[in-house]
Amino acid sequence: MDGLNKVVNTIDGMVWGPVMLILLVGTGIFLTVKLKFLTWRNLGYALHSVLSKEARTTKRGTGDVSPFSALMTALAATIGTGNIAGVATAMASGGPGALVWMWVSACFGLTTKFSECMLAIKYREKNEIGEMSGGPMFTMKNGFKNKKLGLFMGFLFAFFAVFASFGIGDMTQSNSIASALNSTFNTPMWLTGVILTVLSLVIIVGGIKSISRVSSVVVPVMAAFYVVAGLICIVINYRNLPTGLYQIFVMAVNPKAVGGGVIGTITASVMRSMRYGVARGCFSNEAGMGSAAITAASATTDDPVRQGYINMTGTFWDTIVVCSITGLVIASSGVLGTTDAAGNTLTAVPLTMAAFESAIGPVGAYIVSLGIVLFAFSTIIGWEYHGEKAFEYLIPNRKLIYCYRIVYSLVVYVGATQTLDLIWNISDIMNALMAIPNLICLLILSNVIASEVNRFQPTVDAEVAAYRHKA
Repeated sequence: MDGLNKVVNTIDGMVWGPVMLILLVGTGIFLTVKLKFLTWRNLGYALHSVLSKEARTTKRGTGDVSPFSALMTALAATIGTGNIAGVATAMASGGPGALVWMWVSACFGLTTKFSECMLAIKYREKNEIGEMSGGPMFTMKNGFKNKKLGLFMGFLFAFFAVFASFGIGDMTQSNSIASALNSTFNTPMWLTGVILTVLSLVIIVGGIKSISRVSSVVVPVMAAFYVVAGLICIVINYRNLPTGLYQIFVMAVNPKAVGGGVIGTITASVMRSMRYGVARGCFSNEAGMGSAAITAASATTDDPVRQGYINMTGTFWDTIVVCSITGLVIASSGVLGTTDAAGNTLTAVPLTMAAFESAIGPVGAYIVSLGIVLFAFSTIIGWEYHGEKAFEYLIPNRKLIYCYRIVYSLVVYVGATQTLDLIWNISDIMNALMAIPNLICLLILSNVIASEVNRFQPTVDAEVAAYRHKA
């Protein structure tokens, strides 16, 4: 097993190496420039659309759930342990400057997320029971002029998405929850597994409407709770914040200016900072992977571009807001680069816990544990929908789809009670293999994306003018 682990770990390092990161960020840069930065210029419009009352209704257009519910379900799958452990890992491995590169990747990720979600709605279909089915696999199938190529790439994406759902969306998340509760509250992992399995089954069997109802409540509440707790820590450690911000920005471009690029046990370089920041940023917000597009296709909307803008904000909420809170808490805590009792550099969850504890004491560990529980559980239910729709694309059989829901829920118990080093690495590879056909698809259909954005821009301008007139 150790030998297999090493092989899989090597493959994981290859698929998430420089080529993949260049493809992810490069696609975002290319599309942002091609769209004349309209996704950036229209971010205010997009945020206003998300927060409007209309986003919570199903009055405009066709679909299964409200625009807000579709976004929250996508965010349920996106906001996860990466927002707590991933940020800490990036800063511990690449230095505090990694946070800047997370922000950079998120800025271009806005356009990637917009593009994949908009296309998913444009090319979505209705299944045999009248539900919307969409995502990169349908975009490839219906959007490519070369139908054989579209079907082949659509199959690849859906195949990898199904496997990824059981790994990164299911077992690894339940394992994170069980581990956090066990270490903080001494809760038996088998008990956590049973409770998670029952809760997952109850929610998931009801399909997208049940999942979206839960996500629409859990996601805003959990994000607000974590952000408020983080802000309290930052305020308490305010004296350290200027130094922390200085290290974040300077070490992103010139680590040698800060003590030779060394903080405690951390030695950073620009390339190392960039590598870990971009990798963890992309892993956290999933821009370019195509997963969020599957959920976006369920939204009730009268125009694919309108919902594309709404779903685009998922990257903003995930990285610019939630990940930034984790990063700033760590930067202002003074614990970055310190070691534990065994002499190992603090990283991942222990680093985030230590940062929160530096401000509010032992209760900080409980807050981080609760954050992991909420974030990871929402990922479990959000990713089920992604996997289900990919499974439906491959095997459109209603009985087997219900079987998928049940099996997915039962696998939650397996994840909570087993050691998952191998599963972590395999699911990481599946994520990369999902991203490759999706990014190629976005590049092939870039002219379609630009055409749709330009077509809808007069509507954006008119609605923005109306908002300002009312104000």
